[in-house]
Amino acid sequence: MSSELLGPLEIVGAGPAGLAAAIAGCQAGRRVVVYERHRDVGCRFRGDFQGLENWSSAGDVLEELAGLGIEPTFDAIPFTEQVCYGPGGREHVFRSAQPFYYLITRGSAPGTLDHSLKQQALAAGAEIRFGEPVLKPPAGAVVASGPHRADALAIGYLFETDLADGAFAVLDDRVAPKGYGYLLVHGGRATLAACLFRDFANHAAYLERTAEFFYQRLRFSMRNSRRFGGVGAMHWPPAASGHAFHAGEAAGVQDPLWGFGIRYAILSGQHAAGLALDAARRAVHRRWDETVGNQLRTGFVNRYCFDRLGKLGYRLLLWGLSRSKDPRRSLRRLYGTAAWKRALFRLIHGSRRSEQAREAVPAALARALP
Repeated sequence: MSSELLGPLEIVGAGPAGLAAAIAGCQAGRRVVVYERHRDVGCRFRGDFQGLENWSSAGDVLEELAGLGIEPTFDAIPFTEQVCYGPGGREHVFRSAQPFYYLITRGSAPGTLDHSLKQQALAAGAEIRFGEPVLKPPAGAVVASGPHRADALAIGYLFETDLADGAFAVLDDRVAPKGYGYLLVHGGRATLAACLFRDFANHAAYLERTAEFFYQRLRFSMRNSRRFGGVGAMHWPPAASGHAFHAGEAAGVQDPLWGFGIRYAILSGQHAAGLALDAARRAVHRRWDETVGNQLRTGFVNRYCFDRLGKLGYRLLLWGLSRSKDPRRSLRRLYGTAAWKRALFRLIHGSRRSEQAREAVPAALARALP
């Protein structure tokens, strides 16, 4: 049957997952229509820095994306050095020959990941209908409309600074319970945030503790600061419905340990498009399980251990990475599958322990989120 007779592949949401699905659909020769409720891509973001992680597989993530037909036309700054502080403030510096991650910018402006993916989807032939929310996705659609629940919360500041380029993180429940604080700096611009997995109601206090922690160690200037915030969704099993194919955070597909989700979003968007386009679906399900599924299961085991070990776990992790000749390779082992992880996942699967403790976002913060 010709692609014209099949009708368009309809996609709800023009984030990384939805646009990756759109590009995949166009590459398969299908007409693609993307519905986005905002006036443009990236409206959840305000130019904040994020990390496109590069440690969960041996290859480079930019090469992986290129293999999927997504070119790195967005600004991607390789970071091969990471400064981490443990409980009590002890400093650890990790270096790698290959990037731990690429610093990217989110938003609507040229150079951002979102703008780049939009341009690539349009060039491939996708139609994007902005300002058109979809309340009930049609049968066979890809749903990539962002998080519908809050399993993690990031709240922070965007500002200009005189601090040199660098990446800093702190693991300490007094700063960010069961999460971390981070400061990313490039070209005189900075993103500082507390990423919380617990106690959302006290987000303002944790943000100020994070800011004070980094200021006491780095003594940086902070000009033209703006607040930002966002939630993350990660759960098992991934969200699904009988008539649509979910991707990205709409499916709960995000790294359960530290919340890095862009790589997951793009991969799951590609797979969701494959499911929508392939009537048999068996091979697509197998590929999904070998990539995203295995990583998610391992991530939930990592999160389970991280939650229960607490301060000891933070110290053991930083101690192990500091002794490693190749910290990036050590992180890859942490994210890799193993027999004991598969066994532990089976034990915790189906229990509430396998998820983050879902919390309500405070009303005052929810009103401020894009």
